[in-house]
Amino acid sequence: MLRRPVPDRVYLDWNATTPLRPEAREAMERAWDLPGNPSSVHAEGRQARRLVEDARTTVARAVGAAPRNVIFTSGGTEANALALSPGLRRGSGPPVQRLMVSAIEHASVLAGGRFPEHSISSLGVTRSGVLDKARLAAALETGPPALVSLMLANNETGAVQPVAQAAEIVHAAGGLLHVDAIQAFGKIVFNLNALNADVLTISGHKIGGPKGVGALILGEQVQGLPALLRGGGQELGHRAGTENVAGIAGFGAAVKAAMSTLESEAVRQETLRNRLETGLRHTPGAIVFSDGVARLPNTSLFTVPGLRAETAVIGFDLAGIAVSSGSACSSGKVRPSHVLEAMGFRGELANGAVRLSLGWSTSEADIDRCLEAWRKLAGTLLSGERRNTA
Repeated sequence: MLRRPVPDRVYLDWNATTPLRPEAREAMERAWDLPGNPSSVHAEGRQARRLVEDARTTVARAVGAAPRNVIFTSGGTEANALALSPGLRRGSGPPVQRLMVSAIEHASVLAGGRFPEHSISSLGVTRSGVLDKARLAAALETGPPALVSLMLANNETGAVQPVAQAAEIVHAAGGLLHVDAIQAFGKIVFNLNALNADVLTISGHKIGGPKGVGALILGEQVQGLPALLRGGGQELGHRAGTENVAGIAGFGAAVKAAMSTLESEAVRQETLRNRLETGLRHTPGAIVFSDGVARLPNTSLFTVPGLRAETAVIGFDLAGIAVSSGSACSSGKVRPSHVLEAMGFRGELANGAVRLSLGWSTSEADIDRCLEAWRKLAGTLLSGERRNTA
C-alpha cells in the first residue's frame, strides 16, 4: 500500500487528483480535535461554525463572490448535480426549462443533473476542443429559456473555453450559464463577475485539499435553486446534513495556499510543460491536442499514431511515472475519449491519448525523467505496433 508519495516515483497525474497540501492537513488536524456540531449554539458548536464560515469566506474571495452564495457539497460531482436544476432564474426572470451542455463536459455534467433526458441537448466544439459559439447561438434561437453548462477548462486537453463570450450569448437569449471550474480553479486567474457566470462549481482535491468536499457558488441575482438533499436545512437550506467541518477547513486552507502562488506557479508549470512537449515532439508523428488554443499551464494530452494508451500508461507506471489515459475507464473497459471524439478524432487517435499533468512539486528533473522513459517506451511500443500493422 502506498501511504504517501514514494521518493523514487514521479507523479504526473495532477488533473486526476493532487497530494494533500501541508496547510490543508494541519487545518484538518485542528478541526478533528473540535467536538462541536457547527449547528449547535454552545461554545463548541460556535468553534466548529467559525471554521466553516472562515473557509466559506476564503472560497468566496478566491472567486469574487459573496460568502452567503457559497454552498459546500461533498465534491465536484454533487456540486454539478445541484447546479443543473430546472427552475433556476435570474431575479424575476423566467426559470430555465432545458439544459444544453458542451460535448466535452465531465461525466457529472453530461449526466444532466435533475433535468429530464428529453430536455438535454449537446453543443459541438471545434477540432481544437473549444466551444463552437455559432452553434450555441443557433441552438438558443428558439425554445424556452435554457441553462447552458460550459467548463472553464477541459480536464483532458486543458483547453480554456470562451466562457465570458458564451455568457453574453446565453444571457441575450434569456438563459443562464453554469461554469464547471473544477479543473481550472487554482491554475488560472478568474472570477465569477469577469466570467459573467450565474453558477460556478469547484472541488477541493484538485487544488491540494481533501477528497470529498466541493462548493457551488451562485451569482448575486440567481434564485430558484432547489435542495438536492433535504433534511436539517444546513447550507442555507440548499444542502442538508451536518457539514464536513474538517474537510471544509482543509478545503479553505488549500484555497488560501493555492491563491497565494497562483500566478507564479502558472508561469513555472507552463515552462515545464513546454519543455515536456518539446521533448515529446521529437517522436515522429507526435500530436499534442489543443496546442493551438489557450490551455491550462499544467496540462498536455498527446499521442502518436499507433500508440495504445493503456499500454503506454502501464509502461510509464513500470518506469516509476504516474500518468493517465485520455480515455475514460468504465467497468474495466477502456473506451475512446468522448472529448477527442467530439473534437473529430476517431479510431487510434481517440484510443491512444496519454495525459500528463503537472503540479506544484513537479521539477525539471521530473520532466527529464519522463522524457527519458518515453524515449524508451516509444522505441518499444511504436516499433511493435508498426510491425503488427506492416
